[in-house]
Amino acid sequence: MKDSDQTKDNPLAWDVEQSWGSFLKPVPRLCLNTLDFSDLWDEEESTEDEGTSSTSESSTSLQAPPAPPPLPPPPLAPALPVASPKGATIKCRTLKLHWRELQSLPPLPRMTRFGTQTIWARLEPVHLDTNRLEYLFESKGNSTCFNVVSGRQVISVLGMKRSNIITIALSSLPPPRLLPPAIYSMDSSVLDREDVQVQLQALIPTEEELCLIKEAKTQNPHSPLAPAELCLLTLGEIPHLISRLQLWAFALDYDSLEREIAEPLHHLKLAMEQLAASQTFKCILATVLAIGNFLNGCKARGFELSYLGKLSQVRDTHSRQPLLHHVCVLLLQLYPQSSDLYSDITAVTKAGKVRSCALQSNLTQLEALCKASWEQLKVLEKAEEKRKGGKGEKKRGGEGGDDCEDRLKVLRAVHRRVMNRFHSFLLFLGYSRAMVRDTKAEDFCKTISNFSLEYRTTQQAILLKRERERQKNGAESPGPNTPVGRRKRHQTPTQVLI
Repeated sequence: MKDSDQTKDNPLAWDVEQSWGSFLKPVPRLCLNTLDFSDLWDEEESTEDEGTSSTSESSTSLQAPPAPPPLPPPPLAPALPVASPKGATIKCRTLKLHWRELQSLPPLPRMTRFGTQTIWARLEPVHLDTNRLEYLFESKGNSTCFNVVSGRQVISVLGMKRSNIITIALSSLPPPRLLPPAIYSMDSSVLDREDVQVQLQALIPTEEELCLIKEAKTQNPHSPLAPAELCLLTLGEIPHLISRLQLWAFALDYDSLEREIAEPLHHLKLAMEQLAASQTFKCILATVLAIGNFLNGCKARGFELSYLGKLSQVRDTHSRQPLLHHVCVLLLQLYPQSSDLYSDITAVTKAGKVRSCALQSNLTQLEALCKASWEQLKVLEKAEEKRKGGKGEKKRGGEGGDDCEDRLKVLRAVHRRVMNRFHSFLLFLGYSRAMVRDTKAEDFCKTISNFSLEYRTTQQAILLKRERERQKNGAESPGPNTPVGRRKRHQTPTQVLI
């Protein structure tokens, strides 16, 4: 069999003269099966600008693409109204929002996927009915804001339990005489993943079992072995059996192990893109910022986004409705075509379910398995060469080994660049370098996902209540193509009541 044919069935048959250090070669194009990460930039190999430590050496093979323009927002209803007059005064004490204020928002240290300015620099101010806000959130002394895992004689020496286990396993496997050739060549057309990882693991003989079988056979040379004993003796004659099965199991499992790492990274990459492109998200930030600045009597440039999770816990002092309710009402009035947010950022919800430490652990484990499998392959190749008296042709990796090696390099590079892009994304949201270091991707995504779910639930409750009121009053809402509907759609509110 030619080397190329061998490597086709054995994707881990690498050159035994290679060293594990060969993994430091340049990284190929960033694609993992159907997942495309080619838009990750070379500059995202380093996090020096973000004030964090780079996880590994920088790749040198990829050319940085020209900087794309910032993601354009989808078309939405009219622009936000003009800013409210400066110098608005608070006539009485109001409840305060205990958010983490972002005072200084300098330009980003370099061009990022999201532009050169923070998200806050692109928000237009919201005009509020400050008298209504003052009435709703008037402080009454005791109000609080909350801060928030068959029959011939045969030789049988094995116990009944062990013999039954082997018999059951053999029922789904080829005859024992066909197992060694399949194991030597790692022929997946004879044994599939379930056979290698489950059935054959139950058939690995111990030294004690082999000694008992051989001794019994010596004492009874004319008697055949029972099926279970014959199977164990046959497998026991395969050198380095455990190493061969582990290597084969790893080759069969590589795709799924890779997918367990690549998919969460792809979700995180999409999550950032979805948030940056969501106009509804920007409108919510602008509205909350405007309300908070009025209630606190300040001029904050932005706020740390974990506070979004607390909007449902702050209630006004008159109707006892949560602040999130008032934010929803305001957006429904200003942006009747705005979304429920939750359906816009589905990748955020998926990314919030994966712990970054588990992701790093899986990557480290995969790298360790690759290295261990490579070492096992070296042992097997040397044993095969010794068995043939040193006359056997040395097997080389070819395309199969290169493919596995390249895929691991790509996976490592993708992990570095996605995490570094996340750091840049936090800077885009106005976070300081210290805050970037302290913020985990899963915590951030979970917070945003939970908020968007609350926002959708609140919005649906408001719309349902309005529909019930219309039905109760016997009045139908004017359709969008009626004169009244068109007039209402094109009206620009001069003042919005919450």
